[in-house]
Amino acid sequence: MTDTVALTAALIRLPSVTPEDAGCMDLLAAHLEPHGFVREQLDAGQTRNLWLRRGTARPLLVFLGHTDVVPPGPLSDWQSPPFEPAFRDGMLYGRGAADMKSGVAAMTTALARFAENHPQHQGSVALLMTSDEEGAATDGVVKVMETFAARGEQIDWCVIGEPSSFDRLGDVIRVGRRGSLCGNLTVLGTQGHVAYPEKADNPIHRAAPALAELCAEVWDQGNEFFPPTSFQISNLHSGTGADNVIPGRLELLFNFRFSTASTEAELKARTEAILDRHGLRYQLAWRLSGVPFLTTRTELVEAVQTALESVVGYRARPDTGGGTSDGRFVAPTGAQVVELGPLNGSIHKINEHVPVADIETLSAIYERIMVELLT
Repeated sequence: MTDTVALTAALIRLPSVTPEDAGCMDLLAAHLEPHGFVREQLDAGQTRNLWLRRGTARPLLVFLGHTDVVPPGPLSDWQSPPFEPAFRDGMLYGRGAADMKSGVAAMTTALARFAENHPQHQGSVALLMTSDEEGAATDGVVKVMETFAARGEQIDWCVIGEPSSFDRLGDVIRVGRRGSLCGNLTVLGTQGHVAYPEKADNPIHRAAPALAELCAEVWDQGNEFFPPTSFQISNLHSGTGADNVIPGRLELLFNFRFSTASTEAELKARTEAILDRHGLRYQLAWRLSGVPFLTTRTELVEAVQTALESVVGYRARPDTGGGTSDGRFVAPTGAQVVELGPLNGSIHKINEHVPVADIETLSAIYERIMVELLT
């Protein structure tokens, strides 16, 4: 068992369900502090945020990840206990094996080897960990970025270990992510008896044409890096449960996953214009989870591609798909951001797993990125 595989297994044993860290960060610090990394805890609320930096000069290359995992689900559905690492058929099983404790372990061992092999490296290297990426993410990396801004600390390059690979390790790298804009809409009507519709105002009937228009709207055409912006209704509720009562309100949640072809302000204005055009009485609360970001044709992307060619013999396909990540908090600071991690086919699933052979290979790729940028 290699050092990186052993560290992955040790992290899986710690049941760090959001926002718990369960001792993961102490384990990572113990690996890196002997190599000249200075530890700082930037905790907020119930969230733990670990900052381990070696060096004080720029450029600053940061490896970013999270120690928290999603709940395991029904334990009886797992072939082996989710928080007990199990090796079967060349795979390592356990909650967080792919998302993202193998990536975290690979970053940590890569940083330790790089510091040992290149003690006089240029600039600085660092590891940033949070325990609230899988949850609300309100006290995690976003708070750390606020702290860095207040003290003038700037990240130049950021590699995120999220599971980005599809069919084989390193076949895809995320060079951007779509933005996420959520809406909480309440359409107001007047409750009444179904036998006397003239004395009521049915918000379902009233809202239906507007919702149909929102669903049919072409928000943009996307661009060479992003697909078109999508609008999806995720929750819909109305009624008292009785079949003879016209409801007085309709409540729904919707989400935009939007590209750089649209802005938050444009999407809000166009949505509200459609609702107004249909004469609805409504209340609408917005929540921006993250703006879209894009890192292309930069020294970081090229360093990642060169590292992949050196270690695995091929270059990755740049991609901007998937959900959101903590990169949405780092990119607006001016940092170049790339996501590169293990296979994502089993993430958040029962019997989550990762190929054992990929774990040490990923660590070698991360180390090579540092060599390309800082030696």
